[in-house]
Amino acid sequence: MYLHLGNNVSVPTDDIIGIFDLDNASTARDTRAYLRAAEEEGMVVSAGGDLPKSLVVCSPAGSWQRVYISPLAPATLLGRLEGLSAMFPTY
Repeated sequence: MYLHLGNNVSVPTDDIIGIFDLDNASTARDTRAYLRAAEEEGMVVSAGGDLPKSLVVCSPAGSWQRVYISPLAPATLLGRLEGLSAMFPTY
């Protein structure tokens, strides 16, 4: 399954490591350093031109880690994930 992050950007749900509130996460010095390094390495992908609200860290199999900046709130993304799980339960 895929999670839509905004602006026609979707990621496989199996690749998601974490979804973080950008306002809260960016206050920590280590997180800011991580984001700066990820941007320098070309790992940051913007999923929209609006005000960024969440940070989605993904690790695709056999590939480098990707960091998506999404204009959608973390609660919205979590709700979408929960909706996908309810529609397509794993057995």
